[in-house]
Amino acid sequence: MTATSELRSANPVRAALRRWPTAFGIAFAVFAVWGMASGVELGQVVAASGFVYLGAAAVKRRGAAWPMFAMSFVAIGAADFTPWGDQFGTWALLGLAALLALYGLLRGAARPAEGLPLQAIAMALFGGIAAAVLFIGGDLGAYLVAAGLLGHAAWDVYHHRRELVVSRSLAEFCFVLDTLVAIIIVVVTLQG
Repeated sequence: MTATSELRSANPVRAALRRWPTAFGIAFAVFAVWGMASGVELGQVVAASGFVYLGAAAVKRRGAAWPMFAMSFVAIGAADFTPWGDQFGTWALLGLAALLALYGLLRGAARPAEGLPLQAIAMALFGGIAAAVLFIGGDLGAYLVAAGLLGHAAWDVYHHRRELVVSRSLAEFCFVLDTLVAIIIVVVTLQG
C-alpha cells in the first residue's frame, strides 16, 4: 500500500465526499417513493430519465445533465398542481424532449451517433414506456415502470463507464436512483 492510498483510506470524510452522487441518489429515491400509492405513479420518472440524457445531448454539454434533471424535477412537481396529475408530468416531459431534440438538430447535434441520435432512440423507448403506463396502470404498469428504470440503470452504467453524454456524477446518481426505485416498486407491488 502506498502512502497516498493509505491517506485516502484513512480519511473517511474524503472517501464519502467522492460518493456524493450515490448518497444523493439514495436520498432522492426515498423522496421519490415517499407516499407512493403504486409504482404506476412513478412512470414519469422513466420519462425524466430519458429526458435528462436527451437534453444533455441536444445542447452538446455533459454538464447540462444536472440542469436538465432540475427541469424534469420541476415538470414532475408541477404535475401535482394540475388536474391531470402524473399524466401532465409525463406528457410535459415528452413535449419538452421533442422540443429539445428539434433544437439539437437545428444546432447540428446530429453527430456523434452516441449523442442526439442514440439519445433520441432511448427517449422514444423510455418515453414510450412512460406513456404506456398511463394507459395500462395496475400491477402490470408498476412492473413496466420498474423494468424501464432497470433498463435505464444499465444505460447509466454504460454512459458512466464510457464517459458519454452526461457527467459521471449524474450517471452515478441516476443509476442509484433508478435501481432503488425499481426495487421498491417491485417489493411494494408484490406486497399488494
